[in-house]
Amino acid sequence: MISMIVQSLLISVSVAMDAFAISIGKGLTVHKARFVDALKCGLWFGGFQALFPLLGFFAAAAFASYVTAVDHWIIFGLLAFIGGNMIREAFEEDEENAKETPEFDWRHMLPLAVACSIDAFAVGVSLGLMQLNVAFAVTSMGVVTALFSIAGIYIGRVFGSRWQKPAQIAGGVVLIIIGVKVLLEHLGLIAF
Repeated sequence: MISMIVQSLLISVSVAMDAFAISIGKGLTVHKARFVDALKCGLWFGGFQALFPLLGFFAAAAFASYVTAVDHWIIFGLLAFIGGNMIREAFEEDEENAKETPEFDWRHMLPLAVACSIDAFAVGVSLGLMQLNVAFAVTSMGVVTALFSIAGIYIGRVFGSRWQKPAQIAGGVVLIIIGVKVLLEHLGLIAF
């Protein structure tokens, strides 16, 4: 029983790392870290990190080969697009006319949540092969990811408050690097 709990928590922490890194990047770009925004981030990432493994568990072997064949391209494309957009916004010249967009609305959060959760789908497929309590494992992934994401917003904000523009560029670069890393790992060009 204890080993199942520990194993579920270790899986949860490893699955949460991408969302944590992206949350730090989001925290770098906000002018003020409000708890309600950090909570929204946590709910988006935590919710999708719980949903996708559950979907993966039910889909199991039927669809796993199709998703795992292209998941790295989807993750790379989404993160490269979002990171590139962050860098572009940092270099916009007319900051007076740049509208204040809600950074935590569905248009900003949905692509990030999906990109972070695609690997969790494959984890869900493997849950059927492990002797784990699926309900506990999925709940654990959601809660751990939510907590890491909330913390990431505040950690990013601490570093971003002093260097807003360079921090926004760095956040975009980090997203692109994560996307490239995922792509290269899945292509077998690097191993971590």
